[in-house]
Amino acid sequence: MEQKKPVRRRRRRKRTTRHYFTKDHENAIIRYNQITDNVERTELYVKWIQPAFNEMVDKIVFTYKFTNLPNCDELRDECKIWLTTVLDKYDPAKGSKAFSYFSVITKNWFIHKVKKNQKQLKREIDISDISREAENKFLVVYNDYHEKRENVEFWQHLWGEIDTWSTDNMKENERKVLEAVKILLSDPNQIEIFNKKAIYLYIREITGLNTKQVVNNLNKLRRKYFAFKSDWNEGNL
Repeated sequence: MEQKKPVRRRRRRKRTTRHYFTKDHENAIIRYNQITDNVERTELYVKWIQPAFNEMVDKIVFTYKFTNLPNCDELRDECKIWLTTVLDKYDPAKGSKAFSYFSVITKNWFIHKVKKNQKQLKREIDISDISREAENKFLVVYNDYHEKRENVEFWQHLWGEIDTWSTDNMKENERKVLEAVKILLSDPNQIEIFNKKAIYLYIREITGLNTKQVVNNLNKLRRKYFAFKSDWNEGNL
């Protein structure tokens, strides 16, 4: 009886995410800001900086649905040109990655354009708006890579910021609350929290403080967080 040959199954290759804005692109921006030679600056811009900016702007536009802007293509080109004017504002000494810095200020730039456009237009819904909304909903492929990467870098910076808080001259109760917050943030999926009151109860159990003490010290930490978030949104980190 003839034996059947074993069927060889092809192994599926794992899809790898292509990072269009890498450390090499960041180094090119740093180098661009350090030199004055126009020939080398042009080479850096054409080879590294411009391609990264072009793809970053396009991805942000489609990810956050800025395609709804009536002059979207013109705005994309305008934004790419504008980014060259703020290249020198990037300071790696502040600890921010170039990707995070320029993606945040690009997103804020488009948000400003959206608000400006809304002020100019009357609140009317016509068939063209409905068609555009339907097109974006059903035909545009949503790519969450940009959003995920920005979220990862945000949390990395936030943890770095939180670590600096503990080095300040903190009072004992404030330090206890900070440590409790770090415990909650370190593994939030393991904690069943359904409302704000439950969070206070968790912190009370961890710290041994009463509600008033927890609230007062949380407010101090909240002010520090809001300052950090403001700097992040402005691209100052």
